[in-house]
Amino acid sequence: MTQPFIAPSLLAADFANLQRDLELVNRSEADYLHFDVMDGIFVPNISFGFPLLEAVRRHCKKPLDVHLMITDPDRYIEAFAEGGAAVIHVHYEACTHLHRTLTRIRELGCRAGVALNPHTPITGLVDVLEQIDVILIMSVNPGFGGQSFIPHTIQKITGLKQLLVANQCPALIEVDGGVSLANAQALLTAGTDVLVAGNSVFGAADLLDAIYQLKNSRKPMMA
Repeated sequence: MTQPFIAPSLLAADFANLQRDLELVNRSEADYLHFDVMDGIFVPNISFGFPLLEAVRRHCKKPLDVHLMITDPDRYIEAFAEGGAAVIHVHYEACTHLHRTLTRIRELGCRAGVALNPHTPITGLVDVLEQIDVILIMSVNPGFGGQSFIPHTIQKITGLKQLLVANQCPALIEVDGGVSLANAQALLTAGTDVLVAGNSVFGAADLLDAIYQLKNSRKPMMA
């Protein structure tokens, strides 16, 4: 029984004590640190840029899972790759030439991810599956942390897993938004491989235990 990958979302960290939070993540069983980038245009919020990425890279030992919620992401892919990203997610809705964008991400030595907003169907990915390493399903509308999980996400993940199996595609399924122990098992059963967790990790009384609980939330199948 494989354990899921866990990616605490930096958006929910305590920025007055950022180094402390990053050191806790380093000590935890987390596999990645999820780093959201918002431009105030693609989504109605502005978040992290290159100065913070540089600071995080100095203190964080976990691979960086960079989520670009921006228009025209091609302008910045090389800079984020040079800044230390292990995975770069671009939004399906923001890319005019998605095949080219994903190919470029891989050329730069990063894993190529595609993010889908809640309203975006999975069918548009069929022609670029060979270029995708990770598919990030948004289970809230992107732009702000602390939103409620959209229940239809479970059905969407189930359909995506079936699509990947039918096409013999090894891409991982990642889920971001409202992820907690309350829905982790359902997400994993549907086919999720990577859980992005913000408030349920950084808002917990014990961050290390919160990540441990998520890491071990996959229950064995009944015989």
